[in-house]
Amino acid sequence: MRYWLFKSEPSCFSFSDLQSRPHAVEHWDGVRNFQARNFLRDDIQSGDRVLFYHSSIPEPAVVGLCTVVRAGYPDHTALDPSSDHFDPKSTPDNPIWYMVDVKADRAIVPAVTLAAIRSNPLLSGMPLLNRSRLSVQPVTEEQFHIILQMGGI
Repeated sequence: MRYWLFKSEPSCFSFSDLQSRPHAVEHWDGVRNFQARNFLRDDIQSGDRVLFYHSSIPEPAVVGLCTVVRAGYPDHTALDPSSDHFDPKSTPDNPIWYMVDVKADRAIVPAVTLAAIRSNPLLSGMPLLNRSRLSVQPVTEEQFHIILQMGGI
């Protein structure tokens, strides 16, 4: 099992949106960064655990806990000209972009803010603090459990 942090702007897709889906499962689509794509395509597997992070808000924070329920597969939104995530270079025979399916497990209350993460010296090595723009990031098992503990889980 591996551990990840997935970032989403709540105005685009929030943890509440995920919780409201049938069976609280949804595909994680629209990733258009090659490093994040490689994680989705090559590394993330069913059963991996995910910290759901709300970004681009006044107080960014880890707000939920998820489980990957389907490993990487081609992102169909890249093939749809009506999608915001359309990529004319991606084809069914040569997909460029990938996605995974995640299931909402539970909200993290209180949310673990970016400020709290920054202030914890045990979390200083997190990619979130060094490559904050990457929307899919690996997290160590220790970092994962520290954040859960900070969130009261």
